[in-house]
Amino acid sequence: MIQTSAAPAISPSKPPAILSLIGDTPLVEITQFDTGPCQFFLKLENQNPTGSIKDRIGLSMIEAAERDGSLEPGGTVIEATAGNTGLGLALVAGAKGYRVLLVIPDKMSQEKISHVKALGAEVRLTRSDVTRGHPEYYQDMAMRLAEEIPGGFYVNQFGNPANPLAHERTTGPEIWEQMRHDVDAVVVGVGSGGTLTGLGRFFNRVRPRRGIEMILADPKGSVLCEYVRTGKLVESGSWAVEGIGEDFVPEIADMSLVTDAFEIDDEESFSTARELLNREGIFGGSSTGTLVAAALRYCREQTKPKRVVSLVPDTGNKYLSKMYNDFWMAEQGYIHRQPHGDLSDLVSHRYEAGEVITVGPDDTLLTACKRMRDSDVSQLPVVDQNGRALGIVDESDVLVKVHRDPTHFNDPVKTAMTNKLETLRPKAKIKDLLDVFDRGRVAIVMEDDKFLGLITRTDLLSYLRLHMPKQ
Repeated sequence: MIQTSAAPAISPSKPPAILSLIGDTPLVEITQFDTGPCQFFLKLENQNPTGSIKDRIGLSMIEAAERDGSLEPGGTVIEATAGNTGLGLALVAGAKGYRVLLVIPDKMSQEKISHVKALGAEVRLTRSDVTRGHPEYYQDMAMRLAEEIPGGFYVNQFGNPANPLAHERTTGPEIWEQMRHDVDAVVVGVGSGGTLTGLGRFFNRVRPRRGIEMILADPKGSVLCEYVRTGKLVESGSWAVEGIGEDFVPEIADMSLVTDAFEIDDEESFSTARELLNREGIFGGSSTGTLVAAALRYCREQTKPKRVVSLVPDTGNKYLSKMYNDFWMAEQGYIHRQPHGDLSDLVSHRYEAGEVITVGPDDTLLTACKRMRDSDVSQLPVVDQNGRALGIVDESDVLVKVHRDPTHFNDPVKTAMTNKLETLRPKAKIKDLLDVFDRGRVAIVMEDDKFLGLITRTDLLSYLRLHMPKQ
């Protein structure tokens, strides 16, 4: 039996006023992209308190559970979430004095996980490479926890009618008024299906005769686009975009509302989101890229002017370590550098581009230690003012020097560094690289006296993974 913990010390009779800022988000026209004959607008759901559209359903589902008695004072709110619903629940339920326990797949960004923890939620990470029926599948795990914990309330955003109701009662009417009752198409993604169903119901009601097209933007690998086109459920693949796409049709997702669907791969999603920030100044998350890419495709296919609306479901702040990190993008194969056909292609951080964290021979060991900690690395090349690699210093070198007397942190790096370097020329072979690794060293790539960068085992694995034969 899992023991409960004390609820947050917040008065449920008067929760924080921040909850009053959920919804009523702005809508802005996109002007710096080719939108064909159409006008294209984005509703900035990243302006909600936790930076996500899911704040709306968090408030709706918690208040509905309070009304019907599913959630009682002192209870525990439990949910399976890709992160954003968890943030909304952590904000709302935490503000109302409930304990919050979230089951999150391990592919989610660290920013989301850190955010929900900072809001006071407890997190159980589980595998993202398993499907329904597996004991570590995130929804099955959340359901099991709700049964084990006294007073546990399983939110179940995928089957909770208060989810689409939030969009039917708030998001839809807001768009309708902001667009002055003139909307031709709405582009949405499906995670739980609440946005699609809620908006579809509202727009079918306010304009039943001519109708408003509901366009699905779906990550490549998800089963939903193919389901819309053929009515068949195919085997799912994998995708890196967070928050949308599924390997099943969620219970509350009314897929009959969808009039057309576009499949967008990860690379196009990420590049579109980055381009949206660069051109329009709109800082959206990974699913924003999927929605905008699909909306632009739809707009450019049209032959007559239409007014098209989509969403910025969450903020890009949650993806700084992933989609907005050039090194992560290159490591995953989403940014393509000009290949040289030699070992320099394996150097992920290039010295001459200012991408390598280094230390000078006369810098102190304390400086080296701080740079390793701040950059989350365990070793640093020692480079002089002329750009020559003189040695390498790692955590073990520093530890040997200071463990008996911490005053040695003030000693220069050159007193502790390893100056017997394992250098390779760019034209060296992979076998030469493996020989360096076998000796427990990091390979330093040099062209004459010019330091190019380091190659680690991780760099080699990433290179081989990106160049493996396509199945």
